Amino acid sequence: MSASIALRDPRRYFEDVDARRSSEADTPPVCLYLEVTNRCNLLCETCPRTFEMLEPPADMSWDLFTRIVDQVPNVARVVLHGVGEPMLVKDLPRMVRYLKDRGTYVLFNTNGTLLQTKRFGELIATGLDELRVSLDAADRASYLRVRGKDFFDRIVRDVGRFIAYQKSTGATTPRVSLWLTGLKETVDQLPAFVRLAAQMGVTEVHLQRLVFDEGGYGMARADLSLFESTQSDELAAIEAAQALGAQLGVTLDASGATEPGISLRRQQDDQPWATCRRPWSLMYFTAHGRALPCCIAPFSVRGYSNYTLGDATQHSLRDIWNSPAYRDFRSSLLSDAPPAPCQNCGLRWSL
Repeated sequence: MSASIALRDPRRYFEDVDARRSSEADTPPVCLYLEVTNRCNLLCETCPRTFEMLEPPADMSWDLFTRIVDQVPNVARVVLHGVGEPMLVKDLPRMVRYLKDRGTYVLFNTNGTLLQTKRFGELIATGLDELRVSLDAADRASYLRVRGKDFFDRIVRDVGRFIAYQKSTGATTPRVSLWLTGLKETVDQLPAFVRLAAQMGVTEVHLQRLVFDEGGYGMARADLSLFESTQSDELAAIEAAQALGAQLGVTLDASGATEPGISLRRQQDDQPWATCRRPWSLMYFTAHGRALPCCIAPFSVRGYSNYTLGDATQHSLRDIWNSPAYRDFRSSLLSDAPPAPCQNCGLRWSL
C-alpha cells in the first residue's frame, strides 16, 4: 500500500496485516499517537482524567517528542492528542511543523475552547492536515452537562470564524470536522448537530462510540452508551441526521465505520477484539513517555499499571515494539482471553 493512501485513509493501514499477525511485529509502526499533554481546561463527564490522576500533569517535552519521532523516520501519520487538550501546549505549532517537514500526515482532536482568532494564521501555516473538534452537544445546556463548563457559544463562534478565515485566505487545510460522542443523553440532538455544523461551515460530522470501564465514570457508563442498545428512536435520529446532512452538504460518519449505525451495533464475531490491528501498526505514548496499546486504553480500564508496554525515556522504540510485554500483549489479543483494555472495545471504534 502506498504512503499516500495510508495518509488519507488510516483504515487501510490494516488491510495487509491480518495474514502476518503474530506475537512479534515484523514491520515498524506506521502511526504514532503522541499525548502532547495530559492537562485539560474542561471537566468532561466521559473522560477518566476528570475523576482520577492517571499520571502527574505534564506536557511532552520537545526532547522526548523529537526522540520518539526521529526513531520512526518513515512514519506515515501522527496524532497529537491523548487525554489532554493539545492547544494548551506552547510547542504544538512547532511539533506540527517538525512532522510536516518530514512529509507526515498530522492531526489532533481539540475541545475548541482555545481556537482564538489570533491563532488562526499560525495554525494554518503549520500545514496541519486535520483539526477535529469535539463539541458533543447541539445546545448550550447539554454541552454544560457533558463538558462541565460553559464554553458552547464561544466554540461555535470561533470554529465558524476559523472556517470563514480559511475560505478568505484560500487555505484548504486543515480539514475541520465536528465530533459527537454517542450518548443516550445527546443522540436525539444529532440532526440539530448536523444543522449546527452547516451553519458553522463545517462539512464533516462524526458520531463517535463511547468506550468505558465497567465501573464507569460519570456519563461513561454502559447505561448511557448507545453501543449494543440502540433503540428505534435513536436509530431514527441517526437516519434523520443523515438525510439532513445530504440536504445541507454535511457528511455524517461514525468512528471507523462506513455509516453511523454500524459502530453502534456489536459485531457477530465471538472475539471482536481479535480483529484489532493496532498493536501491529501504531504506538501510543503518554506525555511522560509511557507506551500504551492505543488511544482507547485509558478509557476502557482504570489505571495504567496493567497495560504499560514500555517507557520511551528508558528504552528505544525498537526495543519496546517487540519487547516481552508487547509480544505477550499481542498473543493475548489473538487468544480467547484478551487484555483488559480490549474486552470492552469491540470493532471500528476510532478513525
